[in-house]
Amino acid sequence: MANELQSVETALDALLDGVATLPSEILPCEQAAGRVLANSVTARLDVPPFDNSAMDGYAVRAVDTGRVLPISQRIAAGESGAPLDAGTCARIFTGGAIPAGADCVVMQERVEIRDEGVWIPADIPAGDNVRRRGRDVHAGRELLPAGTRLEAAALGQLASQGITEVAVRRCPRIALLSTGDEVISPGEPLAAGQIYNSNRPMLKRLLERFGADVVHLASVPDDYVTTCDMLAEAAEIADVVITTGGVSVGEEDHVKRALEHLGQLDMWRLAMRPGKPLALGRLPKTHGEARFVGLPGNPVSGYVGAWLFLRPLIGELLGCPVLKQLPRIHARSEFATRTQARQHYMRVALIFDPAGPRAAAFADQNSAVLSSCIAANALAVIPAYSELKEGDTVECLWLVEG
Repeated sequence: MANELQSVETALDALLDGVATLPSEILPCEQAAGRVLANSVTARLDVPPFDNSAMDGYAVRAVDTGRVLPISQRIAAGESGAPLDAGTCARIFTGGAIPAGADCVVMQERVEIRDEGVWIPADIPAGDNVRRRGRDVHAGRELLPAGTRLEAAALGQLASQGITEVAVRRCPRIALLSTGDEVISPGEPLAAGQIYNSNRPMLKRLLERFGADVVHLASVPDDYVTTCDMLAEAAEIADVVITTGGVSVGEEDHVKRALEHLGQLDMWRLAMRPGKPLALGRLPKTHGEARFVGLPGNPVSGYVGAWLFLRPLIGELLGCPVLKQLPRIHARSEFATRTQARQHYMRVALIFDPAGPRAAAFADQNSAVLSSCIAANALAVIPAYSELKEGDTVECLWLVEG
């Protein structure tokens, strides 16, 4: 394993092998935004709960249209009218309950108000402008499946049922460790040879977007014993331990050796660009184990590795299918490139137009050029030992949260 480059697919299989879904907890719906349902939710009510008007207008029987009808009642939203007398109409407002006997609503812009009543145009079909009971949801049917991420529409569905609390998966707890004596926090004075830590805020934000909770942040000095101690400490409090840097082959890269000493190295050195020196493994803890992901120190490598490995790992822990795999979009390439022994993940901007999506690559694809990630909304996947010409179709991974 030390000398052979592993494929991204093989590495991802190893990372997800044996990952157990996290336990659930009960939360008020008002605190559950962005969380993942642990169990499916069954509808308690029909939605809408009664036939109601989709327009401000007049509720009538279709057979009574094409003539002047007297107004027999007025029905506002939140009111329930009396049964409609034949040969009459009811003034009704959007959301008002359709009275028994009426079967359509004529919008107010189409009628004429006269002294003797309201002239209703002919040929209004039954059901026109009526929202039928249960059109959206039927009581007893599945409202939301387990694994649904509770965003705006899903929260609205829960509210429409009067549901106030739900069972959601506990957020994965993440320990994020930055390695390297040369990496310091923003705000501290830079000495010669030092750089500011761009990986920490970048990865913390990505992890939160993916649904995780970063519970531990620390800087690890270039010392083997300290690296071992800090990895062991992080494993006790986290479901996933992530490091940046320290997984290459330099004399001051201690993370890989510490991981092998403490736990298990499942995969190292991947056939991908950027991100070849990426390590995957497991760290023991008092109860069970923590998954380990060692990202390269170059910020673009960390950014790409987060989308390719951390997002599906968090999706597996949460039991959330849409997080496990990025959407794939085929686009027309606006660039040309050639690869060697590693699959290349190029930062591109997907442009959607009537002729189909186009992929525009950023000129500088170096793994230290973080600015290329700001406007990128996709990764173009260029297989190893291949040539892509301008105008060819290229597969892109769309960078969406889930």
